[in-house]
Amino acid sequence: MKRFLFLITGVVFVFVSCKKADYQKVTHDPELYRITVKKLNDIVLENNFPPVIASRNYVYANIAAYEVVAAGDPTHYRSLAGQIKHLPKTPQPEKGKEIDFQFASLLSFCFVGNAVTFPEGSMSVYVDELKQKAKDAGMPSDVFKNSVAYSDSVAKHIMKWSKKDNYAQTRSASKYTVVRKDGRWIPTPPMYAQALEPHWGEIRTMVLDSASQISAPEPPAYNMTDKNSVFYKNVMQVKSMVGSLTPDQKHMANFWDDNAFKMNVIGHAMFATKKFGPAGHWMNITGIGTKLRKFDFNSSVAAYTEASIALFDAFINCWYVKYKANSVRPETVINKLIDPDWKPIIQTPPFPEYISGHAVISAAAAETLTKNFGDNIAYTDSSETEFGIPPRSFKSFRAAAEEAAISRVYGGIHYKIACDIGNEKGREIGDLVNQKLKLKLK
Repeated sequence: MKRFLFLITGVVFVFVSCKKADYQKVTHDPELYRITVKKLNDIVLENNFPPVIASRNYVYANIAAYEVVAAGDPTHYRSLAGQIKHLPKTPQPEKGKEIDFQFASLLSFCFVGNAVTFPEGSMSVYVDELKQKAKDAGMPSDVFKNSVAYSDSVAKHIMKWSKKDNYAQTRSASKYTVVRKDGRWIPTPPMYAQALEPHWGEIRTMVLDSASQISAPEPPAYNMTDKNSVFYKNVMQVKSMVGSLTPDQKHMANFWDDNAFKMNVIGHAMFATKKFGPAGHWMNITGIGTKLRKFDFNSSVAAYTEASIALFDAFINCWYVKYKANSVRPETVINKLIDPDWKPIIQTPPFPEYISGHAVISAAAAETLTKNFGDNIAYTDSSETEFGIPPRSFKSFRAAAEEAAISRVYGGIHYKIACDIGNEKGREIGDLVNQKLKLKLK
């Protein structure tokens, strides 16, 4: 009789274990996290978020997801509370309650993604799909309930913290004053849009002590009368390069364009086309890295989180430099003094030229990816195929960042010096993120 009961108990144990394994195969799949990040990326694209604001959307959502992962596996992952000095301690799970931390991580990401994007609730349908997926896979009702409750507590904690980053205050800050003075930025065709986010340098940083911690040298002084001046040579270099681009260089310019809202002008007709911005592109590249290196769910969340923090701080630093320098774009100078009909290959974005945003944020992100995935990791980036642009292959993440920087010169929207210095400063920011943040415990 005892042997019979033992056999029954064993069968029940095996059955329960199999059911648990079944639902965890679904909720612990790193591909599901990649899909979830891409879902937010699509919402950012559809709602035309500017690049700097998009970086804010990604960083808080990823941090919320990561804090759940760290709470669920404290022997391998360390909370960002204390590492990011102004992040308060994250709520801890209640003892005795079984939680699927990976499922809760997904929900926390979506909760914050819902809150920081508009229209609010954009991810609600997807959240319902995630919940149904977990139920269909056999997640027990108590685990489901506990996971949802814990995800909500962490997400609300992160949202409360996010509201202190000065974002709301910058919504009502003074607008940029256009000063028509040689060498100073003014709006460019075809949109002639007002300056984008002139106060972004006032947003609270994550790892940097302040927006100005990583300093950049002053840009070359405006001088179009001396043909030997650094500024004149940089202007003529842009004009010369754009006029003699190879097909591959044109591909580079378009591949890294990442213009979230491009105004197309054909005769008297104008229409806009949308793409994800630079931060969204690097979120995609992070996903490629996690898949290529076969990272599990928790490691994937950590990689996305570090990259998003680097992107966020890099944008703040870059925008501080941009609006301090207020440098004129090549298009403005060339149209006024050299060729009124000259146009860049890609559309000039509505903010000052120095330093190159793509160069800074790409280099910063590449440093975190290099730390997480390794140096000289060759990969193919097909992120742009959904916009009709063929993929490109790279020998490393740093090589991709360097190409992103020079592509802005090929596109005709930056001087080379702004891209070279931007790449250098971005690497410094990425290095700082790598040094200060220790997400994985040895």
